[in-house]
Amino acid sequence: MKNMIDSNRLKPIAITIWSEAFKTGDTIPIEYTYDGRNMSPPLLWTGIPSNTRSITIIMEDPDAPRGTFTHWIIYNIYPHIRGLPAFMPRTPDLAVWPLIGNGFQGITSFGIIGYGGPCPPRGETHRYVFKIYALDIRLPLEPEVSRADIMREINGHILAIGELVGIYGR
Repeated sequence: MKNMIDSNRLKPIAITIWSEAFKTGDTIPIEYTYDGRNMSPPLLWTGIPSNTRSITIIMEDPDAPRGTFTHWIIYNIYPHIRGLPAFMPRTPDLAVWPLIGNGFQGITSFGIIGYGGPCPPRGETHRYVFKIYALDIRLPLEPEVSRADIMREINGHILAIGELVGIYGR
């Protein structure tokens, strides 16, 4: 299967993703959480393969009590883009942001469009994973799709993956 990434058989090329706001394994600053300004953090990356057609980023909480909780879905970012600024707008269509390149945002587990910051139950600390995918296609999806829609479409089209993990507790 062409470009199929099966974690049991193939290891994808690694993308390096980081934030100027926190390092992997560090606490996510409060301004990027539900308890603060609830704004998306700035993200930067390198290692996008030359044959990439689009980039997708999904932020999730794998420690959520009812299973993985999706906090952000942003997709069809142009492959030449090397980062996102803080405080991305909560709009489904990002065409008004030419730096992003006609990207779209999906619906989170909060039931909203755009970024929804960390908000673990009181007394708990959770991991928040920003996963970036380089794809060999532009996803044939309109705005406001779910994580399941994204995962179905990227299957077989992943060229490279990277992740940034932050923690947050209340």
